[in-house]
Amino acid sequence: MRTLLTGLGFGESPRWRDGRLWFCNWGTGEIISVDPTGSSKLELTVPVTLPYSIEWLPDGRLLVICGPDGRLLRREPDGTLATHAKLDGGMFNEIVVDRRGNIFINGGGFDGPGVVVVVTPDGRVRQVADGIEFGNGMAVTEDGSTLIVAESWGNRLSAFAVLPDGRLGGQRVWASLGDGAPDGICLDASGAVWYADVPNRCCVRVREGGEVLERVELDRGGFACALGGNTLYVLAAEFNGFETVEADLAARTGILAAVEVSVPGLA
Repeated sequence: MRTLLTGLGFGESPRWRDGRLWFCNWGTGEIISVDPTGSSKLELTVPVTLPYSIEWLPDGRLLVICGPDGRLLRREPDGTLATHAKLDGGMFNEIVVDRRGNIFINGGGFDGPGVVVVVTPDGRVRQVADGIEFGNGMAVTEDGSTLIVAESWGNRLSAFAVLPDGRLGGQRVWASLGDGAPDGICLDASGAVWYADVPNRCCVRVREGGEVLERVELDRGGFACALGGNTLYVLAAEFNGFETVEADLAARTGILAAVEVSVPGLA
């Protein structure tokens, strides 16, 4: 395993795009990109420090969900940030976009059951799932038919059928993970999922049904992971509980590491 960056807060929401890994450096408001050698660039800053996550619309415009107030921002070609949508109902966390332009965002889970909402291309916002046990990473399968949601407190990956209008149906357990606590996730070209795990300090690759295919041990909590070719990029940091978040962020123990794996990411 190679360490590419150190001194981060909590790295989250990694995305591989155009030969670079983009991620959110929680605690700073920074969105950073890095090439495979570790050369990094500050792409932009946003008006929150955590949680916030990124994804792209099919037309290439960057989206940022600002979790504390549910603002979904869109970066325009001139670099300015515009409000794409406003979400109501508490804290929001992770975001993913399907090929139709449906934007799925999860939230809640701190004080009660979590939800998934969708922002459809016409701008409509609606809740499409509930009862999520602390929703974290999300991914849409290559054919666009299925949304996979990591439920950290449920120790599982759950799957939903994605309907043409953005509604979700057919909820099922995609993989039960035992004591695994999935945070950020990504799909590989075989359809397996890598999930990062904070309390168990690892990243694990599982197939549907829960069979473990690969495991990467870490020396600190695994917050999120993403594939760029056959490289698994891992964002990890020390985390001692929600009551010590500020101290953990201030310690800047976050790293970006890279390890070669057997199956590449989605093209």
